[in-house]
Amino acid sequence: MMKMKKDKGTYYISTPIYYPSSNLHIGHTYCTVMADAMARFKRLSGYDVHFLTGTDEHGQKIQTAAEAAGMTPQAYVDQIVDGIKDLWETMEISNDDFIRTTEDRHQKRVKQLFMRMYEKGDIYKGEYEGLYCTPCESFWTENQLVNGACPDCGRPVQEAKEGAYFFKLSKYSQALLNLFETNPNFLQPDTRRNEMIAFINQGLEDLCISRSTFDWGIKVPLDEKHVIYVWLDALANYITALGWPDEPALYDKYWPADVHLVGKEIVRFHSIIWPAMLMSADLPLPKQVRGHGWLLIDGGKMSKSKGNIVDPVKLIERYGIDALKYFLLREYSFGQDGIFTNEIMLKRMNYDLANDLGNLVSRTVSMIEKYCGGVIPAAGVGTDNPALLETDKDLTEIAISAAAKVEEQMDKFQFNLAIEEIWILVRRANKYIDENTPWVLAKDEACKERLDAVLHNLAESLRIISLLIHPYMHTTAEEIRKQLGIGATEILWDDAFVFNRLDGQKVSKGDPIFPRLDIDKELAELEAMKGTPKSDNIPLELKPEIDFETFDKLDMRVGTVISAERHPKADKLLVFQVKMGTEKRQILSGVSEFFKPEDFIGKNVIVVANLKPRKLKGMESKGMLLFADNVVDGQLRFEMVTTVAEDGNPVT
Repeated sequence: MMKMKKDKGTYYISTPIYYPSSNLHIGHTYCTVMADAMARFKRLSGYDVHFLTGTDEHGQKIQTAAEAAGMTPQAYVDQIVDGIKDLWETMEISNDDFIRTTEDRHQKRVKQLFMRMYEKGDIYKGEYEGLYCTPCESFWTENQLVNGACPDCGRPVQEAKEGAYFFKLSKYSQALLNLFETNPNFLQPDTRRNEMIAFINQGLEDLCISRSTFDWGIKVPLDEKHVIYVWLDALANYITALGWPDEPALYDKYWPADVHLVGKEIVRFHSIIWPAMLMSADLPLPKQVRGHGWLLIDGGKMSKSKGNIVDPVKLIERYGIDALKYFLLREYSFGQDGIFTNEIMLKRMNYDLANDLGNLVSRTVSMIEKYCGGVIPAAGVGTDNPALLETDKDLTEIAISAAAKVEEQMDKFQFNLAIEEIWILVRRANKYIDENTPWVLAKDEACKERLDAVLHNLAESLRIISLLIHPYMHTTAEEIRKQLGIGATEILWDDAFVFNRLDGQKVSKGDPIFPRLDIDKELAELEAMKGTPKSDNIPLELKPEIDFETFDKLDMRVGTVISAERHPKADKLLVFQVKMGTEKRQILSGVSEFFKPEDFIGKNVIVVANLKPRKLKGMESKGMLLFADNVVDGQLRFEMVTTVAEDGNPVT
């Protein structure tokens, strides 16, 4: 069992609350596994932890999806949330609470937060006319768009106009800038903080916080024709789940949160809107927001519409929970995007888990059974050989210094580096076996004392390893301790700092904890698990149909790119000069992450020539270049146009 010495204070960590428009994929699992590892680590090292996750269930997108499915919104989200809870149970996620924004406890407290901000004078009623992204449920100004599309998801926006309530977000611009300046650790990594400072410096506009064109949401308490806009509703979960304001016992104990762990795409909501809301309500701010990167597959972010998602349940059924958790935590650096492939995953499982850790456990326990009657020997030396004494010293020093190094990396959310510190010990212990050759020592009775010392040191190393890996792979840790004969003893983090605790325990060899994988065979099996499509003509998921009359309104022309350069104030934008017949135009396009400016010079392109001009980051764009999202790899494609020149030859 694990004993929690709650003498280091409290620690409150949260994941984002997930949007139940469909089942979760391994990208969502990545975030929750990180939060779970940190929660387990903090508990083990002596903190009183509160770990929150949940679901964000209101909004127009849910209502539309439910109507399309012929269901009520509540019934629609209920079935998906049940699946999310089942996934976290399967993953053995150790959350202390699961908040749903459709729960009464949440809804009544959101109304209280709304009224507190209203009474502060920070909420007013007006009329909103702007550009709305339905998938993100966000309003944008024209200057905030990238290539005429939503800056967060890249999808089209629609003009919208309605009466609405607004939050005076602009009022808190300077306070937010002061927050980032005086407390640089509030938002990590630094790249995220710099992005948010730049966003604020562009000018914050007041935030629309209600809608009246749909009714799936929490009613505005002073005007029930409106529902509270999804982000005010969703962000409040971090305090409503703690009972604020009417049952504040948990709130008083755990708030402010130590860290909100979120994906980089929602950092802005958590580091700008959420702090401003709390400032308005005169409530303490969270201590830190951390934005992690994405898992990328097939050249792009995992997306249901692209058909490139990975089902974590299938991987768990085949390789086990601990193997999947280890891979996610070990392979990727926090804050950076990472590539997911089955081959990368299988190699990591084979090399680190089967070859390194699994082999160390199997060899050590087998040799103790074979050479020591299954009983772990007492500490000893058994040699005056300086070289062998040096191996003892080196192994011991690495073992007892590992825990402090793990703590240092965990405090920085560098899970991969924390695990690497553990694997330095795992690899050193394997090398120690080869240096001391127990099978040779066993042939000479005069070497029995040395043999016992070597096997004791290996068992001690495994005992410490079992403590160090517990936050990441608790089932594996418990199996190692069971094989060492210490499975029923308390799990204490402090025991990882000392050597020579074992003496006389009876080992019990079990099955290999991580059998070696045939990678080629596994790759073939995983490919087969995707299944053979019942048809080779599966319809794509497309936007709503348009009629020919609507399409005919587009005036598309062939133009030639005569120059292209990067926008001086926007990294994503390229600025093109395009010649169409007698006219030369400037057209901006947010494609710099896919193409270099020089890729286009002299190329013919299709231009939507009658698109209303608009300004993007201070520069006018008169038209649109046509690109397409490739279904296979998720990358943008720019197909060059073939025309016929005056001399009759084709020009590409």
